[in-house]
Amino acid sequence: MALVTTLRLCVLASALFLAYVFGSISGKAEENHLPDQFGNNAGYDPAQVVAKALLCFNDKYIYSSCEGSYRLTESGNLDVPPEKTEAYCDGPCLTETHLVLNCIENILANFVFYNRATIQDIRDTIHAGCGYGPERGNLNVAEHIEAEENNAERIGNQILVGFGLMVVGYCLLSI
Repeated sequence: MALVTTLRLCVLASALFLAYVFGSISGKAEENHLPDQFGNNAGYDPAQVVAKALLCFNDKYIYSSCEGSYRLTESGNLDVPPEKTEAYCDGPCLTETHLVLNCIENILANFVFYNRATIQDIRDTIHAGCGYGPERGNLNVAEHIEAEENNAERIGNQILVGFGLMVVGYCLLSI
């Protein structure tokens, strides 16, 4: 009787493990899917909403003092060299970049830049690049996103291996 119960638990644990593995694999297939939440603009033509969000980059009232080469672009890039970090972070560019991000977010909450960065990715990059930690001066959004993705994948793999070892250990100890 105890052997049957143990085998049932092992089968159940294995099924849960496989469901987790296949669930995480299928989740990666939707990586390029764009969310379809339009903030307060639900019901409008998506092309018009995106066009309206893109106007935030050219608004003369938002970007008035920041040098053109340091501005956030539609592609999601901040081309600020490390030696110009002080000028960017302590000057009008930082404030104006946040105004652009707020403008976009108010129009289209789930805006995705051409480099697949989200508004939060840009904010995180600015926070790290203008902070006083080891990433100060690095305002490269693509590198920041890649580092986050690699870290998330590594953590997911560690959890998966740990769960697998627990299942195998339980099955071996209970037989």
